[in-house]
Amino acid sequence: MQEQRDKHPDIQVDFQERSAELHALLARCDCLVTPGEMQAAYDRIGDEINAALAGSLPVVLAVMNGGLVSAGQLLPRLDFPLELSYLHATRYRGATTGGALKWLAQPDVELVDRDVLLIDDILDEGHTLKTVREWCLAAGAKRVWIAVATDKLHERKTPGLVADFVGVAVPDRYIFGEGMDYHGYFRNLPGIHALPDGG
Repeated sequence: MQEQRDKHPDIQVDFQERSAELHALLARCDCLVTPGEMQAAYDRIGDEINAALAGSLPVVLAVMNGGLVSAGQLLPRLDFPLELSYLHATRYRGATTGGALKWLAQPDVELVDRDVLLIDDILDEGHTLKTVREWCLAAGAKRVWIAVATDKLHERKTPGLVADFVGVAVPDRYIFGEGMDYHGYFRNLPGIHALPDGG
């Protein structure tokens, strides 16, 4: 690694410049939901999931990459036996607008006659979640439940798709944090942040 940096000293400078740009951007962004408010939302939907799914021995699928943080927050709040796996289907791949759905990994757990809980970071237009839900049903799932940390408020939703468990509603802005990214960065930020209006 040091040898690569010696041959290409501009690599480290580029990372430093990019880091500085991202910090400057974050300083201009709005915090829409504080970390404390998100923790309270996870507490609430954890209670709702416990009430709905206790005793059903569900399969819980984290929708990667964004659902990793939401799943990590929700799983310790669930007090019943469950099987855990993940899937990775994406439309964004680092961009800010969606494209065609691409499967990167399908779950390795048997879904026939099972209740399935999908955990994701956001219900935006819902194309990805709709496709994933249909795939789970086609794989034999008895029922597919959807839990999201955020639900974006707009009129472009996929018809008939609603989340069963919602952490917080957010305005129709480009948001990140709590698993959502800005060009691959900031998924790790607690709370929900938005680009400046017009950004």
